[in-house]
Amino acid sequence: MTRLVSLDVIRGFALCGILIANVIPISASVASDTAVAVAVTTSGSGGADWLHLLVDLRFVPIFSLLFGVGFSLLVDSAATRTARPRLALLRRLLVLLAFGLAHLFLLWPGDILTVYAAVGLLVLLPSTWLPRRVVAGLAVACLAAALLLGAGHFALVPGLFLLGSAATRYGVTRRIEDSTGGPALLALGLAAGAVPALWAQASYERAGDVGTLGYRIVYPLAGLLLAGVYVCVLLVLLRSPARPALRAVFAPLGKLALTNYLTATIVVLGVATVVGHPERWTSTTVLVIAGTVLAAQWLFSTLWLRHFEHGPLEWAWRWATWLRRPAPSAVA
Repeated sequence: MTRLVSLDVIRGFALCGILIANVIPISASVASDTAVAVAVTTSGSGGADWLHLLVDLRFVPIFSLLFGVGFSLLVDSAATRTARPRLALLRRLLVLLAFGLAHLFLLWPGDILTVYAAVGLLVLLPSTWLPRRVVAGLAVACLAAALLLGAGHFALVPGLFLLGSAATRYGVTRRIEDSTGGPALLALGLAAGAVPALWAQASYERAGDVGTLGYRIVYPLAGLLLAGVYVCVLLVLLRSPARPALRAVFAPLGKLALTNYLTATIVVLGVATVVGHPERWTSTTVLVIAGTVLAAQWLFSTLWLRHFEHGPLEWAWRWATWLRRPAPSAVA
């Protein structure tokens, strides 16, 4: 299976945004579980308004969509590698669940991997038996229901998984770098919807109406639209002279996404233990911490990939999926 550079770049970009959004919640968990809730609900106050509007819950939708994309790509690969491809996919999701539960109970209660594994087992794996048109229809229905019911960002995961899967099964994923005009026009359309959604979100927050159904609809809707803008702009830039730079910066992080996601929690917890009082951190402090962690992870990822094809945890995950030891050396 040929690896798509654009997916690694988008995944690495999303990983950066997720870490920025998670610095305060992860750090607050050192103090107490209550502190996590306080950090999340107050992240849009004061000088951090812009960070809250542009980052919080804007990158998880990208990661969720990519999970569905990657799963369907793996379905095609598994069919050529084993007589029982769905059994391999089942093992893959169960191992991810083990990673997530360890992360959840040992490090941070805000883990997303457990949700991904559970939704993968309950929704994504069964969807492999369905025609692609049904999967696409279910994706739209799930997303619409989650938004209209104000069910929260976790409720969007099934729809995004199915949307990513449907996009792959319709061949969209393989053609995402074939044009510039399509992503550019889509970015403009999504931005036209994102601007009023962000304005409405900010209005609800200024009024203190964050518990209303309107806010519970607008907040995730703004996140979905803005996430779409980010992805489309990246796709446009990947067809420009900026492509080598984007690939150099984000692809190493994206290739080791699982390793980097889990180790970031350990590092941020260590920083919070030493520095303390995360509730007092400014947006600048958050960006400095996230930037330092990401710089260290980029260096590690780049050096690692010079010698190995897969990251440490990705290698173990792959071994458990196929029940055979992956080749240790990188492909030149």
